[in-house]
Amino acid sequence: MSQAPHPILIGCSGWSYPEWEGPFYPAGMAAGEYLEYYADRFPIVEVDSTFYRPPTPKMVRGWRDRTPADFQFVLKVPKVITHEKQLRDCHEEVEEFIASILPLGDKLKAALLQMGYFNRGAFASLDEFLQVLDAFLADWPHDKVPLAVETRNPRWVGAELVEVLRLHHAALTLTEQKWMPSPAEVLRRVDPVTGPLAVVRLLGDREAIEKVTTTWDRIVFDRSAELAET
Repeated sequence: MSQAPHPILIGCSGWSYPEWEGPFYPAGMAAGEYLEYYADRFPIVEVDSTFYRPPTPKMVRGWRDRTPADFQFVLKVPKVITHEKQLRDCHEEVEEFIASILPLGDKLKAALLQMGYFNRGAFASLDEFLQVLDAFLADWPHDKVPLAVETRNPRWVGAELVEVLRLHHAALTLTEQKWMPSPAEVLRRVDPVTGPLAVVRLLGDREAIEKVTTTWDRIVFDRSAELAET
């Protein structure tokens, strides 16, 4: 008997955008009502604010209590872990972050380890990075919080990275960005299924979009072909 396919959950990178009033949120809606409105229309959201600092208990309880029972959150790992300490000597910071988000309960879909571009001053080689990543993933509580890993070094997306992620059941995050291999290209290189979930981030070229418009009431770039390929 074949297993049922996993559902595909589509959401946005946040909900606290006043510029969405009109195109998405009703005009005049209070910012405090955005999340409930969003959660009635999407099944999942990525939380960007946790990249800057772990959320407070009050904040997490608010997210949990203001959304439907089956709603899901993906939260970015704080930059002190990814960008400042670069996955090294950050056990206390990881514990603090995990403790802060666990009150989401079943609504906690995953954490997103979004790294910056690492030059040779950070890691002399891919091998050095993978050694550090391997140690970090070995310490991560995957049974409590599934983890999706995103690298911004295009040449590092390959079999070696996939092997380390699969060893720890961490998801390889596929990204649609101009300097990264497209999700379709990654699919041609490797089997990207490395954990219990898959994450695809369609980020696009925000700088190019904002040269054309600062509103969200029309299609600026038609990405239908890329979406179909993905």
